[in-house]
Amino acid sequence: MEKRIPGQAERPVEEQFAIIAEAGYHGVCLDPSVEEIPPTRALQALFEEHGLHCMINAFPYTVAEMRPLLELALEMNACQVNAIGGVMPLTVEEGIPVARHWMQDAGEVGVKLLFETHRDSLLNDLYYTLQMLDAVPEMRLCADLSHFVVDREMRIPLSERDSGFMQRVLERSDCFQGRVANREQVQIQIDFPQHQAWVEQFKSWWADGMRMWRERNEEDATLVFLCELGPPAYAITDADGLELSDRWEEAMKIRQWVESIWSESIPL
Repeated sequence: MEKRIPGQAERPVEEQFAIIAEAGYHGVCLDPSVEEIPPTRALQALFEEHGLHCMINAFPYTVAEMRPLLELALEMNACQVNAIGGVMPLTVEEGIPVARHWMQDAGEVGVKLLFETHRDSLLNDLYYTLQMLDAVPEMRLCADLSHFVVDREMRIPLSERDSGFMQRVLERSDCFQGRVANREQVQIQIDFPQHQAWVEQFKSWWADGMRMWRERNEEDATLVFLCELGPPAYAITDADGLELSDRWEEAMKIRQWVESIWSESIPL
């Protein structure tokens, strides 16, 4: 919802919530660090006013910082927490106790915790993540697949190896984030002709992931798909600092794609 247009003020958060609700979205995802807990808590009234659900992308930078973020999520009745943890051990052996500690915290607080596939975080790269999945079988993921496309500089058509690795990620994913990447750029413009092969690849991944999620969950379970298109510097800009496309329109289009995939392709 941030525009980050040079020389222009951002819209008030009250206006942002109103726009989201009017567009028919079901909820809003917030991205707090520990320092941002007080202003995040202050948004609770807006969720209630607009009848929107809450999800938290938590950014703990120490092991101890996860607990207050989980408690914030419980206070705000968040459907789940996706951890983008700034604790990044070099080895899997060192990463295991971090993941287990956070999972124990989540169990004690009573909040659903997923680990997001995200660069500059605990699950910084694909190969480390695959080893963590083997080492911690109960670990569940929030899949932002764009990061691994860039991390491994994947090519289209996908190699059998990369396709298999991504299927392993999808098998463990209980939430999906809508961003399209190519092998060099983490967020590309979805309407540009040169990007259509990657658009189709991401649609296929989302369909596979949602289908696998549907097969292993109860009929009344809820799957969250986040239309997450980041502002600059995620979004590519021209020499004047202006974006090359309209992220709001792109998010609405991704939402339409995903709703269509769900209604047409996912067995009930």
